[in-house]
Amino acid sequence: MFSYKAIYVIVIREFKKFFRQRGRLLVTISRPLLWLFIVGAGFGSMVNMPANIGYRQFLLPGIIGMTILFSSVFSSISVVWDREFGFLREMLVAPISRATIVMGKLLSGTALSLVQGTVLLLFSPLLGVKLTITNFLLMLLLMSFLSIAITAMGLFIASYLTSLEGFNVIMNFIVLPMFFLSGALYPMNALPKALHYFSLINPLSYGVDAFKHILFRNGGDVLGAEFPLLLDIGVLFIFSAVMIGLATYSFERKG
Repeated sequence: MFSYKAIYVIVIREFKKFFRQRGRLLVTISRPLLWLFIVGAGFGSMVNMPANIGYRQFLLPGIIGMTILFSSVFSSISVVWDREFGFLREMLVAPISRATIVMGKLLSGTALSLVQGTVLLLFSPLLGVKLTITNFLLMLLLMSFLSIAITAMGLFIASYLTSLEGFNVIMNFIVLPMFFLSGALYPMNALPKALHYFSLINPLSYGVDAFKHILFRNGGDVLGAEFPLLLDIGVLFIFSAVMIGLATYSFERKG
């Protein structure tokens, strides 16, 4: 069903495109750091935090989630770009399955998001968050789950779009509410009731919450987490499976 050589070629192509764009590299590194060290300093005095945790520490899982969200979603823009410039048509007429194309795009988006999230995770000690080898490996696993979920969602949406302008409008309409309603900037229980319901159907909420389970575990307690870890993982798994299925079906149907 899958052509592993074709998947490898798609992944390598996306990595080369990313690392050739120096402006994108600069924005990727600087944006989360600005949120952590500048926005965090301003918001810290306005948010009531759980005991024994500072606002910048609380912000870290959310900013990692934000990095993965933006990276995963905008990596799927390559589908629209390839469609506009004819490269997608060349892939579609190649002797490989549409599922192979989806898998190649999915893995490349996931890998790029994971690299960017890992870079940010390395700043944890500067914020007073202890990061053991075990916690680091668990964070890599959870970041992979979230990256797969969001990248698959982006691919599904991108498969229906034919222009970069349309993609940017729709993605910003989706991405910003996902970020602000994820518990990244403030506890979800501080939201008005109506907005709190929206946060419960937001996959990013469960990714950020899962990160808190790993980074903020204090003995038997977890500071700032609002759901059980198994629920976080289960929601991400189900959402990923649904989005991958929809993206594959969409590519098979529309191309």
